[in-house]
Amino acid sequence: MLSEGLFYDVVRQALWIAVITSVPILTVALVTGLAVGLFQALTSIQEMTLTFVPKLVAIVIVFWVSMGFMTQTLVTFFTSTLVPLIAGGR
Repeated sequence: MLSEGLFYDVVRQALWIAVITSVPILTVALVTGLAVGLFQALTSIQEMTLTFVPKLVAIVIVFWVSMGFMTQTLVTFFTSTLVPLIAGGR
């Protein structure tokens, strides 16, 4: 039987892994958005696609680069934590 403390520990680990895997993409989106916003403020160009396209390109590039890290982190969590719980090892 799964105890309440073990359940909360697994949920805490899962949330932490979600934060760790999303930080690279969110950071790049934030920095790109700030840079484009600063550029728009300095040049008085108010084009909506100017904010969307560079941010989308930066996010796709960072996702492609960090995909291995994200996959390895999720696979490690699944095999070391969830599979033993499902199999009844803990």
